[in-house]
Amino acid sequence: MIATNPWIKIVSKPGVRLRLFCFPYSGTGALAFRTWQTNFPAEAEVCPVQLPGRENRFKEAPFTRLAPLVNALADALTPYLDLPFAFYGHSLGSLVAFEVARKLRSRGAPQPVHLLVSGCHAPQTPRSAPPIHQLPEAEFIAEVERFGGTSKEILQNKELMNLVLPILRADLAIYDTYAYIPAAPLECPISAFSGLQDVRATQEQMATWKAQTRSKFTLQMFPGGHFFLQTSQDRFLATVVQTILPYL
Repeated sequence: MIATNPWIKIVSKPGVRLRLFCFPYSGTGALAFRTWQTNFPAEAEVCPVQLPGRENRFKEAPFTRLAPLVNALADALTPYLDLPFAFYGHSLGSLVAFEVARKLRSRGAPQPVHLLVSGCHAPQTPRSAPPIHQLPEAEFIAEVERFGGTSKEILQNKELMNLVLPILRADLAIYDTYAYIPAAPLECPISAFSGLQDVRATQEQMATWKAQTRSKFTLQMFPGGHFFLQTSQDRFLATVVQTILPYL
């Protein structure tokens, strides 16, 4: 039996044949995926990744750079790679999932059978938006509001924002300082998803993920903006289930 791991929630139910590790987007934690399991067959276990600085790990300092985060995640996930597994990430989580897969490959560790990414341009594609993690508070909050995904109740609650802002700044510092290092494409298939109205992850930008795999690439767009995975959740999760079914 594996000891409790703060990075990942594993139930290890009998009959599980695939683990889907889910990497959260900026400002969120494992709770972003709390309802997903009900949409998946019992043979597929949804495994939300919990990063420091949020929810039950709120007392820990969040990471502000990708490389040390990826190293820590590769260490934390390794004990759970005894079953076939897939990675899913949204927005910043897509870059984290991608780089963790590359880190595991460099270590000679098992590789995901599939990489699913959403709401994030391909890593080799230059960013179209300027960095925002060091903006003054009022401007920073305005940029966060433009993204969507953060409720007005939180945005207008000073106490809640005091808790959320440091995590958002840390996560966006990871994104703003990310520097892609060219390497061989992954061997696993990649499926990319985005919202039709998402100006930060357009269809053209998402299509460039194709260069990161030697295997099959698919791209599917959904109604909605950057957080289409919330507004079109049922349709999106049904598509994710269909993507992983062949591995069950």
